[in-house]
Amino acid sequence: MTSGERSTAVGLEEAYLAHRRDLVRLAYLMCGSRDLSEDVVQSAFTSAHERWDQIENPRAHLRRSVVNLVKDSQRRRYRWSARPVPPEPQVVLPAEVDETWTVVSQLSGPQRSVVVLHYYEDLSLAEIADLLDRPAATVRSDHRRALDKLRKALA
Repeated sequence: MTSGERSTAVGLEEAYLAHRRDLVRLAYLMCGSRDLSEDVVQSAFTSAHERWDQIENPRAHLRRSVVNLVKDSQRRRYRWSARPVPPEPQVVLPAEVDETWTVVSQLSGPQRSVVVLHYYEDLSLAEIADLLDRPAATVRSDHRRALDKLRKALA
């Protein structure tokens, strides 16, 4: 192993230690499944490993990868939703998630993604549109509709 390979491996390991927990939390808030969120984050790091030395902003790259992988899983889940599936075991929510999570988890996948990225990741709607690769007007519409649903449910 050359010194260049060694520093690349250390950089990836440091990024894993620094960002893994936040990325798992982001994925969990977007998809609602602890197992899937762990898998998504692991896949994001695995895919980044081969080109780690070419990635300029690891946090942003990994976040985009996690968001895209969650979106892909939501698309697959939507396609399979017509098929009968045995019920998932009840997920025990972490202490930081309150009763609002129940209402947020009932939003559509795109609306939930917008709410989580806006309020949890503190991204602007324009940044979310870029990250989700969706038109800004669609993201604003998803955000407005999600907030309307949340207000009605929590009133």
